[in-house]
Amino acid sequence: MNKTKIAVFASGTGSNFDSIMKEIELGNLDCQVMLVVCDKPEAKVLGKAKVYQVPSFSFNPKQYQNKADFEKEIVIKLAELGVEWIILAGYMRLIGTTLLEAYESKIINIHPSLLPAFPGKDAIGQAVELGVKITGVTIHFVDEGMDTGKIIEQEAVRVQKNENRESLQKRIQAIEHQLFPKTIQALISEKDCLG
Repeated sequence: MNKTKIAVFASGTGSNFDSIMKEIELGNLDCQVMLVVCDKPEAKVLGKAKVYQVPSFSFNPKQYQNKADFEKEIVIKLAELGVEWIILAGYMRLIGTTLLEAYESKIINIHPSLLPAFPGKDAIGQAVELGVKITGVTIHFVDEGMDTGKIIEQEAVRVQKNENRESLQKRIQAIEHQLFPKTIQALISEKDCLG
């Protein structure tokens, strides 16, 4: 049986990439990661990709004239590998028209808040600073806006009294690492047509 081919885009440590790979190894996620794409050549996710023997493409956006230029290069690489879905797992860059048109309704992102609350950077820090009682995790389709695409799945996290950013981040990530692989499986499987 042909497994769905995905690419994981990340900018940091790659904890969600790690959880996706573990679920694939356990047989809970019926896909194959063809490429890790990273916009920070020193990011830890690239080391994790090596460990899992997943090819990676890292680039420095400043070495390109514009977003369309590096996205064209990415689209060519994804097409060569037969990638069907793009999974944004801590990729800290807005997706541009080039990728959006090539992968329409096939790009999903995970975000550490209950969108539409706290879009953009440091959603966890914003939630702690404002003293909200409930935050959470959102998985959504990607459009041209910042965390504005159609919501696929959400899970709430109750903020504990006197909680700091680090402890809340740990609890949110624990949920991300379960919810993201499950949602990806639901999306790629023909049995369950989310979205």
